[in-house]
Amino acid sequence: MPKPKRSDLEDALRRVVDPEVHLNIWDLGLVYELEADDDGRVDVTMTLTTEHCPLHGPMKEAVEQVLSEVPGVTSVDVDLVFDPPWSPDLISDEGKELLGLDR
Repeated sequence: MPKPKRSDLEDALRRVVDPEVHLNIWDLGLVYELEADDDGRVDVTMTLTTEHCPLHGPMKEAVEQVLSEVPGVTSVDVDLVFDPPWSPDLISDEGKELLGLDR
């Protein structure tokens, strides 16, 4: 099976929406690292907008679910970190536009 395509992984992560901010986690800048190896193992290092977010489990499970659906993915490991802390500076240009922050 071919290695998962980075663009497919990114597209999958755009399907996971932060319920408080109403923007996907990719454009929100919550994903710090995204790596896939030739065996289809995907490693994600991500954060949440706040360490006190009650959605640790559901957000992690959602990431695992959408990535496991990408062709070529054999396993997903999500590492949830809070250092460095998330900042609005991490929001992508597209995300800022969607949130109306580009003005």
